[in-house]
Amino acid sequence: MTSAIQFGSRTIDFRLEYSNRKSLGITVTPEMEVLVKAPTDTTMEKVKEKIRKKAPWIIKQQSFFLSFQPKTPQRKYISGETHLYLGRQYRLQISIDKDESVKLKGKFIEVTARDKSRAKDLLNDWYLQHARTKFHAIASPLIDKFKKHKVEPSSIVLRDMPTRWGSCTPKGKIILNPELIKAPKGCIEYVIIHELCHLIHHDHTQKFIDLQTKEMKDWEKWKMKLEKLLA
Repeated sequence: MTSAIQFGSRTIDFRLEYSNRKSLGITVTPEMEVLVKAPTDTTMEKVKEKIRKKAPWIIKQQSFFLSFQPKTPQRKYISGETHLYLGRQYRLQISIDKDESVKLKGKFIEVTARDKSRAKDLLNDWYLQHARTKFHAIASPLIDKFKKHKVEPSSIVLRDMPTRWGSCTPKGKIILNPELIKAPKGCIEYVIIHELCHLIHHDHTQKFIDLQTKEMKDWEKWKMKLEKLLA
């Protein structure tokens, strides 16, 4: 069942699941959903009281995950429109020709297409190709750096994720959102380091934060940049 509490000016929605357990637990998912698991005899009043006590922590966790939520505005894929690549803005220039291509030239991304309707697919394919190359080049020295912790990802794969920039599977596979190619290099490094830290600490505990800070002292600066990136 779902319910909500008011905490100051903030409404905290939560999903409640009863189960055969002894204590009440609260988790915040990467999609910023608040999940409460409670013993079968727990009253709603007691659940809400616990959420109020934990509200500052819940809000902090939700804000932490916010940096992993791409905010892509609608694009029309027409000449003159601005598009990001590695944190820089470029103007789109579309021309019609039978030989299709996408090239970066000065302050422009030049897209040559057989038909204007092809511009979006061509540009997205170009982003994906560059993401594959760049992400592996950026990740390689960071993976080497983490070998001192006796960890290494099983693989790095790209996958469209509407609500996250990156994730790490229990088997050590790091998944990156190709949209990250639009962010500055520091933001990409931050997401990769964040996921590499998850190979050691699976939850966002203080130990996790300490390790992330040790491996990237200015991670908060890049996290903030990422939060504002495609707003």
